Amino acid sequence: MSGTSMNNAHGALGVEDTLKDFWATRPRRPRRGRKVAGVAAAIGNRYGMDPLVVRVAFVVATFYSGAGLLFYLLGWLFLAEEGDEASPAEALHGKGRSSTSTPFTIALCIALIPAFGVFFDRTLSGWLGLAVVFGLLFLLHRGRGHLGAPPAPTSADAPTVAMATPVDEHGQRTTPPAWDPLGAAPFAWDLPEPGGSGPDPEPPAPRGRSRVGVITLAAVFLTVGAAVLAEPYLGWVSARHVIGVVLAILGLGLVAGSFVRGGRGLIGLAMPLAALGIALTLVWPNGFSTNSIGDLRQQPTALEHVQPEYQRDIGSIDLDFTVLPASGSVKTRAQVDVGDVTVVVPRNADVTVRCAAGIGSVSCLGQEADGPSPDVTRTDDLGPDGAGGLKLDLDLEVTGPGSVEVRRG
Repeated sequence: MSGTSMNNAHGALGVEDTLKDFWATRPRRPRRGRKVAGVAAAIGNRYGMDPLVVRVAFVVATFYSGAGLLFYLLGWLFLAEEGDEASPAEALHGKGRSSTSTPFTIALCIALIPAFGVFFDRTLSGWLGLAVVFGLLFLLHRGRGHLGAPPAPTSADAPTVAMATPVDEHGQRTTPPAWDPLGAAPFAWDLPEPGGSGPDPEPPAPRGRSRVGVITLAAVFLTVGAAVLAEPYLGWVSARHVIGVVLAILGLGLVAGSFVRGGRGLIGLAMPLAALGIALTLVWPNGFSTNSIGDLRQQPTALEHVQPEYQRDIGSIDLDFTVLPASGSVKTRAQVDVGDVTVVVPRNADVTVRCAAGIGSVSCLGQEADGPSPDVTRTDDLGPDGAGGLKLDLDLEVTGPGSVEVRRG
């Protein structure tokens, strides 16, 4: 599908269709008006933008673990120059001719090694910077892909197959019409040529495309960009936090789209992001752990039955301490990577508790917080009877998305 047809199509395109169209009509690096390789000028010319804006975007993205430099080198390798049959990378594999020499193409490939080395340093800014660059280019193609696209073939480009109709000196045909299977003389018939019944009827007007998906994606990339800028100043920002926020935005977009029959393409983005969020929680950076997956519910009746630690990778932990003895002390920790922690404490127990979550909500003995990294600590909450009796020291945490709740029974 060409850029023009994509812009005129009112049905919502999926991510895969947009990427295929981008590759088929990808920008070509100009020979004039470029500063280095012409990648920024190619993008600007392709989408009707000032190349200076694109250059500034590359420079800004370079400050985030070299994402801008990495993307520029990839554009140099995979965007063909004007007049070339293929890009340098494609020409290296024998898929066409490129004016970029083979030794220089190999040198560009070698230059990617340190660029990738700087980028893959496990810092959040590099990944988010590259995601923002790709995301903005994706939205740019969705909104302006019809600008600067290769023109559609015209009738002059097609081979001529029709021949002039022979006529005599009086302007009468000397050959039978195309519809005459018997080849009878044309002067013996007085019938019109077929197909002259008038213009084709106008097709029904297509229904307008919902903008829920585009608005949701714009909100996602604005959020990611804000996280990139805030990461040096906020120590709690991590990839898991950002993925959680992005999934929440995508969820809102899907809900809104259900009312206007739009935004279904967001599902294709939400599902791999959810899988990535789980992988980051369980696998990266400390390797895969399989403590357990599922729900854990316990109601210990004696102090010695309380474990020093409760843990789940994915699931929930529900602890009911209301039947413990009225005196003594207990210290325990409960942690879930993705899920919920709920603890019910005796009405008159003296409680010291910390409730924290990577992203979500906490309700800690009446004090609540939500959003990214909510954290509430209650020290010496003595209950309605004052000091004395059972003492509980609790450390409750959901490291990823989820909720923590502590209440009195």
